[in-house]
Amino acid sequence: MAHVELSLSDVFAPPAASSEQESDNFGQWSGMVSRAAEPCLLIDAGTTVVAISSSGCALLCLGAPEDVIGLPLLEGGLRLVDFTASPSELTEQETDKIPPLLALHSGRLARGLLRVQGPGSDAGRTVDAISTPVLTDGVVAGSLTFLSAV
Repeated sequence: MAHVELSLSDVFAPPAASSEQESDNFGQWSGMVSRAAEPCLLIDAGTTVVAISSSGCALLCLGAPEDVIGLPLLEGGLRLVDFTASPSELTEQETDKIPPLLALHSGRLARGLLRVQGPGSDAGRTVDAISTPVLTDGVVAGSLTFLSAV
């Protein structure tokens, strides 16, 4: 028979930060994403890539982070294709449903599979994406996406 124990303790609260740090939630995520070993991506409310990890660039076939940062997500070399036998690029209506954009527009968690095609490649790579909105002063300021090869 399984045995389960539950323990309750006080909430850990980090030392009080200055109000400037508290209001720059988006900036803190940007720094973390840039240094992350895991494939992840941070876009702002205008869908501009603010930060992306090196492994995120490799997984999405985007080159180096400095080549992508500052560009709109869908204009920075990201080529999304459908899941058919002969893949074609997604329409604008379909790209609005990808997790980073869906989390941004809905203000909720979003998850889905993406098929990414690298330059000069006929085969697509399938990527699992989990996105969450990033809030600044209670308003959606962007989305944070964690990526994984499938």
